[in-house]
This record gives sequence, C-alpha cells and structure tokens, in this order.
Amino acid sequence: MEIMEHHYSDLKAQWPEKFASLERAFSHIHAGDRIFIGTGCGEPQFLVQALADYVREHPKAFFDTEILHVWTLGAAPYTDIKFKENFRLNTFFIGRSTRDAVNKELADYTPIFFSAIPDLIYRGRIPIDVALIQTTPPDRHGYLNLGISVDIVKAAVEKASVVIAQINSNMPRVQGDGFIHMDDVSFVIPHDEPLLEYVESVPTELAQQIGRYVARIVEDGSTIEAGYGMIPNAVLANLKHKKHLGIHTSLLTDGFIELMKVGAVDNSMKSIDRYKTVASFCMGTRKTYEYIHDNPAIEFKTIDYTNNPLIIAKNRNMVSINSAMEVDLTGQATAESLGTFFHSGIGGQADFMRGAVLSPGGKAVLALPSTAENGRISRIVPMLREGAGVTLTRGDLHYVVTEYGIAYLHGKNVRERAMDLIALAHPKFRPWLLEEAKRLSLIYADQEFIPGEKGEYPEHLETYRTTKTGINILLRPVRITDEPLLKDFFYSLSDETMYQRFASARKGMSHKQLQDFVVIDYTREMVILAVVEEEREVVVGLGQYSIAEGTHTAEVAIVVRDDYQRKGVGMEILSYLVYLARKQGLFYLNAEVLVENQAVLRMFERLNLRTERRLEGGVYSVKIYL
Repeated sequence: MEIMEHHYSDLKAQWPEKFASLERAFSHIHAGDRIFIGTGCGEPQFLVQALADYVREHPKAFFDTEILHVWTLGAAPYTDIKFKENFRLNTFFIGRSTRDAVNKELADYTPIFFSAIPDLIYRGRIPIDVALIQTTPPDRHGYLNLGISVDIVKAAVEKASVVIAQINSNMPRVQGDGFIHMDDVSFVIPHDEPLLEYVESVPTELAQQIGRYVARIVEDGSTIEAGYGMIPNAVLANLKHKKHLGIHTSLLTDGFIELMKVGAVDNSMKSIDRYKTVASFCMGTRKTYEYIHDNPAIEFKTIDYTNNPLIIAKNRNMVSINSAMEVDLTGQATAESLGTFFHSGIGGQADFMRGAVLSPGGKAVLALPSTAENGRISRIVPMLREGAGVTLTRGDLHYVVTEYGIAYLHGKNVRERAMDLIALAHPKFRPWLLEEAKRLSLIYADQEFIPGEKGEYPEHLETYRTTKTGINILLRPVRITDEPLLKDFFYSLSDETMYQRFASARKGMSHKQLQDFVVIDYTREMVILAVVEEEREVVVGLGQYSIAEGTHTAEVAIVVRDDYQRKGVGMEILSYLVYLARKQGLFYLNAEVLVENQAVLRMFERLNLRTERRLEGGVYSVKIYL
C-alpha cells in the first residue's frame, strides 16, 4: 500500500497544482457551500479535524455551510455548538456521535434509501460543492482508489466542484468502482494515519441463539447480506458450516471476511457477479482491511448498484438479514427511530429486504432480541410507538427471529402474525401482548393462554426421525400458533379416520375445539406433531397424552393423515410419546381403540411392552405399562 518517494516526486512534477497546503485547499470553501465527507471507516479524519481547526483559526472564513455524509464513526466537531454559525450537519444515517445533535435540533437527518442517494446527487437534487475524501496513494498511472468507502463517495467526487483528497498509504486498494484519477481531484493532502476501525461486540449467548435460529433458514448456495451490530455478527458466526455461500451486501464486515477465510463463501452459485464478493463499503478491523487489499475475489460497487432491489433480486436464494429496534404484532418494524427519537436511519435495510422478497427463493429475515434495556421493555410491541418511522412494512418481512424461535409471516393474516409474534416475545411480556392484541381486535377475543413455564414451548423436545418407509419427519410439541396447521390437518382426514380417532362423525373443527389441542400445560399433557416440509410445514400425524388428575398415568391417542398411514409415521409418534411419558415417570398409558382400528392395536403390540386389553361395547381399553 506504500508508494515510492521518487514516484511522489514524479506526480508532483506532473500535477504541481494538486499538492496544495490545507490553507489553500480550504480557501476554496465559501459561505453556504455543501460539503460532503467520506463514509464510515473511510472518513478522512485528518481533513475533518483540520477543517474544524481552520474555522477555529478563521472564524469568519465561511458561514452556513452544510455538512453532508452517510455515517460517521469518528468525532464530529462540526456539530459542536461553537461552530453553529459555520456548519449545519445533514446526515443520511445517524451514528452515535451525531445522535444528540439531531435530536436536539442542532443537526438534520434526511430519511432516504441508500440506493437513491447517488441519483439525487447526479441530478443536482442534493448539490455538492466540496468533497472531503480519503484515498490510496496514486499508482503509476495516476489512479487513486477510494478503498473501503465507495458507496456514494464516487458520485460525490464526480459532482463536487472542489474535491480534496487525503492520501493515506494505510488505505487498502479495492477492486471495482473505486478508482478515480488525479485529474478528478482538486487537491491532494498526503497524510498517513490509522483507518477508523469498527470492532463488533462479542455476541452474547442470547445473540448466538438467535444466530443459530437464523442459520436454519440460510441454505447452502444462498447469497447473503447482513447489517451491522451484535445480532448480524452472531448470525454470520453461525454460518461457518454452510457451503457455497455468496455475498452481495452494502456493508462488508469482519464476519463476512471470516466466512471467506473458512471457505463457507466461494460465490460460486451466485446468479450475477459470480466468484466475486460484492459490497459498497467496509467497516471492520485492520486485519480485514489487509485481507481486502488488492484481493481479486472482492469488488466494491457504488451503492446504487449494490442496493438496487432489482439488482439484488437477480441473485437466486438471496437472504437479507437485518435487525430492528421494535416490531409490532402486525409485522411493521422500525430500525430508525423510537417514537419521535431519531436513532439511526433507513439505510440499506429496506433496499435489501425488498430485493430478497423479489428474489427467486429469496428470504427476508429480521432478527432481534426479544427485549431491550436489560429486559425492562419488550421489542415486540402491540403497535409501533407514535412517531416511529416504519422502516419495514407489513409486506416486507418473511421471517422474524428472536431467541425464542422463528416466525414466518409472509402470506399470513394479521391474527396469525400476532399469535406468531407473541410466541417470540419474552415470556414475561406475553400475557400483556395477548391482552393488548385482544383489545386491538387483532386476535380472537376468547384466545386462551397458559402463562409461565407451564406454557413455554419445550423446544428441546424437537427431534427428527426417518420412518420405516424412508419418510423424513420432524416430531415436535404443538405450539399455540399451530391452530391453522391443525385445522388443515383435521380437515384433510377422511370421515373414517375421524371416526376412528373421535368415535364420532365429527364434521367441524372450530377455534374453540382447536384450542384444546394447541393451548396446553406441557407439564400435564403433551401433543406431538409429525411434520413434513413442503412449501410450508404440513402436519401428517398427531399424538397426545394427558395425565389423569390425581394419578401418575395418562390417556394416549394417535391419528395419522390417510395418505401417510401404514408408512411408519404412527409408530414413530407412538414410540416418542412412550419415551416422553417414561421421562415424566408415568406408570402406564391408557388408550380407547375401536375394534375395527386394528392398525393402532398392532402398533401397541410392536412396542414390545406389557399390555392389557379389555373389550367392551366394541371398544378396546388398552393399558400400556411403561
């Protein structure tokens, strides 16, 4: 990344007017100018501080300039109250160092999709007079490189009247759209300094659990995008066992680079830009900057390419993974503000989530902890706070993931969404959310619920089985959100199968009746579903037992969908129920079986357990000793 001294001399001889003093360069800034500053870790820190020092020494040099940038990680001296007459910040994304200024009316925030900014710059809707950027030293052909920040910087360089470039030999040279020529800049200021680094927080166990859930959604061969922060970082850390992943993202972080290093990412199955990791800017550590330097497997494109939903959608199996501060029970989410308090910005989240929805096989995933402020508030709320920016609409999400599981919302009605999201909330907030959902008429007014540990879904009881005929099934406890699945299941059964299960010609299966199956006390009863994955989860069998009051025994029953009967599904369900009953220390299971239901009677025999039968009125009473 270094340039030979004699080469600098040649460049100075060729472009003597470019190598100017800071005083001369800054003298080209006038009152009312709009000054653009490079993005994130690519911010020219020396130039920014020098500009503040220049104004401090020349307080009347210029007034009412507007500072424009996407995001700053460094100091933001231009937001200091003492520069109120000189600078006014207008940011497209709010960071920690500018948040107070924006919310105290000392700075402005422009909500906009990142993908739309370059076009507004090119059309002059966002005029730029001066651009302060950071680049690599020029090569022997006179080309500088924007390094870790191409995004909207390229457009700013092309439209600004004055471009002042801080040349930093620590800046990596990155393939792609980041090349500009010495002729494209007005002044160059050589100054080496360490690049800003963005160090991801070490994921907590809670974040890791969310990451493990999201990893279930990401298939081998997918192209992925992820935002920044602890949760996306934990997600990426849990994808190391995947194969042939691709990367198409606006922000490249350490987590992506680790996936490249371990071989999980090879970009071989991308539909466009095959064998290339495509990004627009990078926020990471020095090791990441060293890795991307002149790496032919990585290309940085302008943000109107990386974030264009139509470009994103060209990648088959595109998976966009982002986080949010709140999501309401209808599926709206905010990632930019808490009520009227501006926190971050729209950024590229909506661009990518919508691109993923449009992608063949694509998935839009919102991953967030269930609570905030050390568990004091729920991130899943009845409705977004008044004044909150709706970053993602009800139609933008496929999946929502918390540490309590995965909810698939796409194509579901509001009642189903509300129940799914309540199940993802922290248990202590679920009763409140349920009552609020009833008050808002989002769910059934008579919706039942079992609070506390008795009603918490026992995920550890999920298990996969392969039947004697080779059918792969998931055996799992029923969830309170399974009512639609069970409704479909019961209505798929023939009249004969329904009669054998219920000993009556049951025709209807109402919400009230279905609640008896899905709202259960897991310490007193168990309902196990046999599930296969088609376009969605499909229930093909159900088994249940209920502990008799005052005894240590239980009533057991099984029913299998007609087209899955005599294929081993029932046997797998029964065997698993016996296993669970034994774990609870039950003495025996009782079953009532119609005489003509010989298939179930044979299943009991194949358990190789001691059984007793008693026939009365065409019904066998069977006792299975455990």
